[in-house]
Amino acid sequence: MNRNDLRKIDFSLLIVFETLMHERNLTRAGEKLFLCQSAISASLNRLRQFFDDPLFIRMGRSMEPTSRAFEIQLTLTPALDTMAAALSNMNEFDPLTNSNVFRIGLSDDIEYSFLPGLLRQLRMEAPQVSFVVRRTDHSLLANQLATGEVSLGVCHCRELPANAKRKFLRSIRPTVLSANNMAGTLDLNEYCNRPHVSVSVNGEASDYIDRALGSLGRQRQIVLAVPQYSALKSLLEDTQMLAVVPDYVAKAMTRQGGLRADPVPMTLPDLDLSMSWSATLDNDPGERWLRSRFSHYLSEKSATLLEISTKKEAA
Repeated sequence: MNRNDLRKIDFSLLIVFETLMHERNLTRAGEKLFLCQSAISASLNRLRQFFDDPLFIRMGRSMEPTSRAFEIQLTLTPALDTMAAALSNMNEFDPLTNSNVFRIGLSDDIEYSFLPGLLRQLRMEAPQVSFVVRRTDHSLLANQLATGEVSLGVCHCRELPANAKRKFLRSIRPTVLSANNMAGTLDLNEYCNRPHVSVSVNGEASDYIDRALGSLGRQRQIVLAVPQYSALKSLLEDTQMLAVVPDYVAKAMTRQGGLRADPVPMTLPDLDLSMSWSATLDNDPGERWLRSRFSHYLSEKSATLLEISTKKEAA
């Protein structure tokens, strides 16, 4: 096909095709694109005629792609990424006057520890911009980026779509939180003997900490698993329970009083906190501004400088 032949295709059909590849369902694709199911069906029929292939075969409630559809996706996705980047360069972004709506995925620890301060900063720079925050984690972010549910995600992330990008922000250092009622340091015996609270979005009580303890021939008793950090401070106060949290969560909670933070009394690996985004938005001026603000606010160096500044103001 030469470039003159491109006049034969409605490019909006390619967006429908890409959305169907992600959703595998006509109704969900329509919801993503704000189109009725009949419009999606009509677009699919036109795509089938153009490519001379069924493209999607109904299997129960799912529309499964044909081998030809997978071949098209391999070529189409980077082409659409390039087109989106080229078009985004034509736009300017002025944070003082722009009224964009940004959809952001944040893990619960980031939302609890950083969102209030970050939002104040963003509101000062961009008073008319709006933000929609979605809950994310390593198991959700890849799909959220691929489907466009969020344009930027901040969490500890493992696997991403092939067309996503990532930037390291800081290390996540495990820290023990407990009620401020214990004398001396927290050793491994004390750590294992006391009851534990686990924070787990997926409801999993055991994690890499239990595996590390098992390698030492030790174990802990988890008496409570909660899905988020908001109630953790109240749960720990005036009890013997312990909770292992990221260092920045510990700082946010101990600043309120009533809790103490201790190093974990064994060797645990630091995790990486990173922000991830779709390559289609890599050069979008608004998204670049947003990523720069997140990077500045959440990076370890910036957080340290902010903490020093806060202490000086308090003094």
